[in-house]
Amino acid sequence: MKLTLHKVPEVPLEAEVISPVALAGKSALEINKLTLFYGNRTVELGEFFSVEGEANGILELEGDLSRIKLIGSDMSDGQLIIDGDVGTHLGACMSGGEIVVNGNAGDWVGREMSGGRITIKGSAGHMVGSAVRGSAVGIQGGEIIIHGNCRNEAGSGMRRGLIVIGGDSGDFAGVNMLAGTIIVLGHLGIRTGAGMRRGSIVSMNDAEMLPTFSYACTYHPGFLRFYFNHLRQLGLPISDEQIDGEYQRWCGDAIELNKGEILIYQP
Repeated sequence: MKLTLHKVPEVPLEAEVISPVALAGKSALEINKLTLFYGNRTVELGEFFSVEGEANGILELEGDLSRIKLIGSDMSDGQLIIDGDVGTHLGACMSGGEIVVNGNAGDWVGREMSGGRITIKGSAGHMVGSAVRGSAVGIQGGEIIIHGNCRNEAGSGMRRGLIVIGGDSGDFAGVNMLAGTIIVLGHLGIRTGAGMRRGSIVSMNDAEMLPTFSYACTYHPGFLRFYFNHLRQLGLPISDEQIDGEYQRWCGDAIELNKGEILIYQP
């Protein structure tokens, strides 16, 4: 099935009903009449989207969706392909399936997700794979792959899973992280890993370390070979030197359990 945006909303449009699971088994007429929240009123989906095809587990979206929020919320199966930019809270609380965005994404990509994979071919905003404000629990599983850059607090409160940034990350990557892995192929921002308890943050470039992190050793972490071969298959630029190279290991955060690690590639 394909949904094409024919009317750009003037204010953010909440569209958590747009996912392969939520649309499964519905006719085009039924989908046109689904309710969306538009400012302080409700509207029908057909007011903004034209609907083509049959709902068979693969859903395509087309248009400038940068003001459309909550697409793919609670998604547990199927494939969602978005041709264009997309708004905030993409794949919120997702537990399975796959989302591919051929464009950029707003803030809160994959917040509190527990499974599945989200791939952003462009860049993303703040709070990728993070906890919502007031919660300590961020992403608990699954994969978020950003081919471009992201902004601040990626992986905030992260419990499990994998976040990969193909470009640069913003500040506070992995803040209050409990477990999981964040890999940044570009440059890290400042205060990386602040308050982290466990987990791994990997960078291909030198980083400014907090004083509560201490140098442990320089070694070849064998587990990275599995991650990097997987990322190569997903189209990310991983070199043989990065796979076989050595990494500085910094332990922290000492104000917490001091069992987290930041690994810095040594060319």
